[in-house]
Amino acid sequence: MTEQAKPLAGLKVAEFTHMVMGPTAGLLLADLGADVIKIEPLKGDNTRRLTGSGGGYFAMYNRNKSSVCLDLKSENGLATAREIVNRSDILIENFRPGAMDKLGLGYAALSADNPGLIYLSLKGFLSGPYEHRTALDEVAQMMGGLAYMTGLPDRPMRAGSSVIDITGGMFGVIGILSALQERHSTGRGRHITGSLFETTAFLVGQHIAQQGVLGEEPPPMTVRRSAWSVYDIFNSGDGGRVFVGVVSDSLWQRFCEEFGFDEWAANSEFDSNNQRVQHRDTLIPGIQALFDTLTKEQLMARLDRAGVPFAPINKPIDLVDDPHMNAGALLDVTLNNGETIKLPALPMEFDGVKTGIYRDLPTPGAGAREHLQNLGIDADRVAQLVADGVMIAD
Repeated sequence: MTEQAKPLAGLKVAEFTHMVMGPTAGLLLADLGADVIKIEPLKGDNTRRLTGSGGGYFAMYNRNKSSVCLDLKSENGLATAREIVNRSDILIENFRPGAMDKLGLGYAALSADNPGLIYLSLKGFLSGPYEHRTALDEVAQMMGGLAYMTGLPDRPMRAGSSVIDITGGMFGVIGILSALQERHSTGRGRHITGSLFETTAFLVGQHIAQQGVLGEEPPPMTVRRSAWSVYDIFNSGDGGRVFVGVVSDSLWQRFCEEFGFDEWAANSEFDSNNQRVQHRDTLIPGIQALFDTLTKEQLMARLDRAGVPFAPINKPIDLVDDPHMNAGALLDVTLNNGETIKLPALPMEFDGVKTGIYRDLPTPGAGAREHLQNLGIDADRVAQLVADGVMIAD
């Protein structure tokens, strides 16, 4: 990619994070062009070594960042961390409540020396009776009702991605950008706090509202009563599976025209979506019978021609071979083991230009010397810290 969108170029960010929510916030800023340095322990962020379902965390959420490893238990290491923050615009942290304050890296202490500092804390809960608790994505999904809405009535199930961590990081960045705008006029930063629990509550707000509007408790999505006459997964004749959504009366007419359902199109009992919902027992089997005569590719081609929303049922890895994703929506990231993998870019464009990758995943300490030099920290001092064993910097 020869051209990359970097609207946040010039902003300096100090990131004290691990796992997903904090690194997501840092990733968003880094992909948008900010200079982000990840401050890690001397052995590196433990997230680097996760396996199982956490095996992809570091690879996905830490591109376009520099790294410096500091011994924050040492006087010189801690002083260096403070100096990095004092010369930065933004700090991001997602450690347990009180951890940064114990190190002397809380907002009150740091903003005294850097009043323009925008400080983002990402926690389990906002202010209230639960603010002292430590939470995880899955805790928030269970407690906030998302797992109930995702699973079966008697079997709550977390969503198939760290959606609360990721969305919580996104809300945190919204807070940062809002504070940046305010700082243009006030010259002062803000302490912003985001959380897992309240993020989950926001995401399930539509279901709370639904109960208020309809007067009945919404069932989990797995057993929901469809609002649309055709909003289902169908089988093709060659064993493929395709989701089809006919969500308006005009789409219904185009759908019927494409697939030859002329009698249905002319039937006044099927004129409106709400009428058609009452006849799903007739419509769905009839549609499936026709789709049984088509291959998956034939079915999708005809749905595309009719302008009807549809989707093949993919696994995540299928996206790396998707022709649309390969038209600029995937980035080649070199893993720390030397292998290269395609990972999704930010889902946005600026005047038609996407964000890109300009730094691969950092090994521990990678890019630190350049970043610290850009902050105005003396190179000889950095060399001495490295020699003293309180810093890893390359």
